[in-house]
Amino acid sequence: MDISEQLAQAAQRLSAICDDAIPVIEKKTIVAHATNPLNYAWPHHEQYLEKWGKMGAHTLLLGMNPGPWGMAQTGVPFGATEVAQSFLGIKPRQLNTPHNAHPKRPIEGMALERQEISGTRLWNLMHQYYGSAEATFQNIFVVNHCPLLLLGATGKNITPNNLPAAIMTPILKACDEHLLDVVDIMGITRIIGVGKYAEQRARLALKAGKTGNGTSRDGRTIRIETCWHPSPASPLANRNDGADWRENVKSVLEG
Repeated sequence: MDISEQLAQAAQRLSAICDDAIPVIEKKTIVAHATNPLNYAWPHHEQYLEKWGKMGAHTLLLGMNPGPWGMAQTGVPFGATEVAQSFLGIKPRQLNTPHNAHPKRPIEGMALERQEISGTRLWNLMHQYYGSAEATFQNIFVVNHCPLLLLGATGKNITPNNLPAAIMTPILKACDEHLLDVVDIMGITRIIGVGKYAEQRARLALKAGKTGNGTSRDGRTIRIETCWHPSPASPLANRNDGADWRENVKSVLEG
């Protein structure tokens, strides 16, 4: 079984656990609509793993969870629809809209015209920095810690850290295990948390302190670092028209 197939199996294990958790999340938290792109957008995510998961990357960029305009549509972490097709080469497939999808955040798949700013920024920078998709994935791979899109009644995006620990801890533990799976399968030696939350989750999963290295299941030393998140809601990401954010990410990649 090659690396892409192992990654697919690991993703499907996490997907099944998340599917089982959705009714509880919707019943017992402020989340009105929880959906799982690893399930309904699997035809896209599977392409991402098959095409780019076995290129030899040993650095993992770790995101938090999907937004409604990116991975929720494309099944690709930070996957704005334009870059998912033009840069990542993901072919549009018919997706089955989840029955509990938010009516204000419809699943249009690759046909969605609105572009996720975070994803556009991240993948365009990877293209600029490495020169091609092939060179990008020879160096880095990108996953989200939690695959669930979590929306409030108004359609507002809700992040896992803003939900009750009693509900989310078992789910996030499964996400930690998936992260450890990816580290093992790909032989990852460095994790860069895209934002502080992702870094914190990596540190918990790999039993690292607030600073310093973590440890894989087989005892390998894993460097854990962080870069600024490209969200348009972040003043750091917007400063100097994004130039400061780009320099921050490049400096971490070069470290």
